[in-house]
Amino acid sequence: MRRETFLRIVSFSLTWLVLGAGSAVAVDKQLRIGTLVPKNSLYHRQLMEVGEAWRAAQGGDAKYVVYTDGSQGGEAEISRRMRIGQLQGALISVVGLKEIEPSVAALQNMPLLFRNWEELDYVREKMRGSMEKKFFDKGFVVLSWGDGGWIRFFSKEPAFRPDDYRKMKFFAWGAEAEQQAIMKSLGYTPVPLETADILPSMQTGMISVVPSTPYFALASQIFASAPNMLEINWAPLVGALVVTRKAWDDMSPTAQEAVRAAAERAGAQMRAKARQEVDEAVAAMQKRGLVVNRPTPEQMREWNELGEKLYPRIRGSMVPADTFDEVMALLKSYRAGKRN
Repeated sequence: MRRETFLRIVSFSLTWLVLGAGSAVAVDKQLRIGTLVPKNSLYHRQLMEVGEAWRAAQGGDAKYVVYTDGSQGGEAEISRRMRIGQLQGALISVVGLKEIEPSVAALQNMPLLFRNWEELDYVREKMRGSMEKKFFDKGFVVLSWGDGGWIRFFSKEPAFRPDDYRKMKFFAWGAEAEQQAIMKSLGYTPVPLETADILPSMQTGMISVVPSTPYFALASQIFASAPNMLEINWAPLVGALVVTRKAWDDMSPTAQEAVRAAAERAGAQMRAKARQEVDEAVAAMQKRGLVVNRPTPEQMREWNELGEKLYPRIRGSMVPADTFDEVMALLKSYRAGKRN
């Protein structure tokens, strides 16, 4: 081999190594987070605080970006983007989380099961260790848990009992095929859409009822097109802040510690404020025309009977059977302890 050719090969190889190392550093110092939460909302502000903690600990030119308002797609799409490396993390609800680990559906997809926040907190904390290990084994680190309030039904027309909703068309998450099948079998009409499609679909009549938390209904102005809210706590909206294991492993130990601490604070703040804002959001919407429909005890019995009818269908389809049974056992134990 001629000396000039050898030197060119060595020079090219060194340049490739330097550029490659530089690219690796750039990737390591980027943290891109996807979410559906609105820009400048409580949730967005908490995410930014986590980011500031990460940037300060990581140092240098660390770049932190939060993509709000579903700009990266629906929650199933956000989960996919994390898997292929386009996003390093996300703040998403059970709808997106169950694309990674199906057992998490037990915290949200069992309607009328949790009677209050204390029951949800008890079950989540009891299951937290094993559930987070399942996420870790699938390539994700759960940094904190949050929730967004109770899901209630916002509709164009007033409704009080389960039968009233059979003539309406429901917004349904596009990724939840099992839920749609169950709804159809019970005589309801789900219309699979993404969050960004809710308002235009309400305006065109494609849907007439939206299951939503009061906070999101206010922030997104859903209540303007669906001014009737049924006051039942159908299910809690549960979410978590997760990052990929690759992103986690790329952090320095100092950055990991800082992010974990900041995320725990953010999760606690999100849970506390979201629960407080349920009543505040309803009051704000009432001032702008929202009608709150409260079911009678007889109508509430019909709703509870519907929940009981749903559980055998949910077990093994929407929620893994073993996880379903674990939740039921934990609630039974908790309620027994409260009575003693």
